[in-house]
Formats: sequence, structure tokens, C-alpha cells
Amino acid sequence: MRRVIASLLMMLATAPSLVMAQAWPSRPIRIIVAYPTGGVSDVVARALGEKLAAQLQQPVVIENRAGAGGGIAANAVARAAPDGYTILLATGSSLAINVSLYKNLGYDPEKDFEPISLVGTQTNLLYTHPESVPAKTLAEFVAYVKANPGKLTFGSGGIGTPAHLAGELLKVEAGIEMTHAPFRGTGQALQSVIGGHVPVAFNPPSPLLPHLESGALRGIAVTTLQRTPALPNVPTIAESGYPGFDAATWHAIVAPPGLPKDVAATLTRAINQTLDDAATKKALTDLGVDIVNSSPEHLRDYIKSEIPKWAKVVKASGAKVE
Repeated sequence: MRRVIASLLMMLATAPSLVMAQAWPSRPIRIIVAYPTGGVSDVVARALGEKLAAQLQQPVVIENRAGAGGGIAANAVARAAPDGYTILLATGSSLAINVSLYKNLGYDPEKDFEPISLVGTQTNLLYTHPESVPAKTLAEFVAYVKANPGKLTFGSGGIGTPAHLAGELLKVEAGIEMTHAPFRGTGQALQSVIGGHVPVAFNPPSPLLPHLESGALRGIAVTTLQRTPALPNVPTIAESGYPGFDAATWHAIVAPPGLPKDVAATLTRAINQTLDDAATKKALTDLGVDIVNSSPEHLRDYIKSEIPKWAKVVKASGAKVE
């Protein structure tokens, strides 16, 4: 009898945890985004969130925590409860670049996150305010900057973003002088160039498309090795005299460390199903995102390979943040 009672007591003690594991998710899930509303990361998160909510049958809330090149959002998620209710839409900045850029990062991109899935990669566009910069090609742009050393300022969505480092790398490769103007997201950089306050910027192309079509902005070159389908007539920097030039943005979903394996597996499956959805595919493709469905293991290996790659770019550019 004592053994029966002990068994019953043990079952009662473990029942709540079993119910919690089986019931996940039982409340809304937050996707933390490292940039303000209206930027590319925000739009990607919202495109994912709508279908992900249907997959998991729970609301998905987008929470924007901008600053420190994605570091504020990354630190928040690294320290969040590992219960699957707080996840991060990370970028190459937070998971691969910042570790070389910041002296006191506050987190380890390889140890302090549970990889869920890579979402996709995206190019950056070098674009100008046409009335401020007369150049129409990269060669003309480089010649113009050299004729006006130190006078031009280039904007980006923040310090340490691939867009920022694309500009720093071009400075090194082309031997030109420009001053970086970091903004709190792509949207602010875009508006500053449209207004003529900053003559040049590097950003993912999707928010720029209507302004490029209207002539308010001029696209000069993209920063990936291959041209983007979003701007098929815009050449790459690599094909415009600087072979091997590659500075892409990428997006991935990660969670706090210690996430239960069953919850991680459910999240990965739901993310991949979301990325397979036709409407989500179109929304991301329209943004210029090349979708990459992946396993957690693939994302872990990808992060590991990206850290030394960007460390070389940071070193070559001389970019640092105290």
C-alpha cells in the first residue's frame, strides 16, 4: 500500500510539468526585434508572425527593442526565461558582427542562444540622393568621393550592421573617405537620404523600391556577390571593380539557452512550415529576402562560420564601438 501511495504522490508531483510540456504554447509568444517599426527586420518579423500564430494557435506579438546594433534585444532574449515564449529575430549583426565590434558585448552569440532556424539572407544597396551626388555608376561615385575627400556622410540602420560595414569595407577597398552616420533603423536612414540631409546610405533594398522607381533615390550597386531579383539591373560592387566584395544581411530565429528540446523542435517545425507557406514566401521575397529553411544544427554551424568572416571585415574597416 505504501508503494502505491508513493507512486500516486510522485505522479501528482510530476503531473503539472507534464501538462505544461504538452500544452506548449498555452499563451502568446513574443518575437523581439532589434530594430524600430517599419524597418526590414520589423517587416520580416510581422510577415513570419502572422502565419506562425496560425501554426501554433497562439497570438504572436512583435516587440521592438532597438539599439546597440541589435545588442539590446539580444541581451534581453539571452536573459529571458527558456520557456519558448520569448524568441529573437536576430541578424548577422547580433550573432556574428557585434562580437568583434563591441568591447563589452554582454553575451556570447554561440553559447547564450538556442538556434531555431535560419530565415534568409538579403543584400544591401548603395544608394544616393540624386541632387546631392551626381554619380550614376560605382566608378563615378568613387571618383566623386575622391574629389570631395571627407565631405560625404553615409548612413545605415545602425553601428555594426552589415550595411554599416559594407560602407566601411568600400572605404578600404576603394581608398575613399566618408563619415558614417548611424540611425536607429533603416527607416530613419531612408528618410534622411530622401530629405537630402545625408547624401549616401547602405540599406536592404525593399523599403527603397518605390523611391528608386520615382527617382527620389538612385541605386548605385548591391553588396552581395550576386545581383538581387528585386533590382536585377543594378550591378554588384564585386562586378564593378572590387571582386569578392560581399556584405549581406541575414535573419534567424533563436531562443534563450536551456530551451527544452521538445519546445525547440516545435518552434523549428513551425518556423519552417511558416517559411514554406506561399503567402509568407511572397512577402519575404518581395522584401528581397532569399529564404533559407534550416535545422538548428545548420544555423549553429552558420553562426560559427560567420563570426571569423565578419571579424576580418571589422578589422579591415577599423570600425569599433566602445
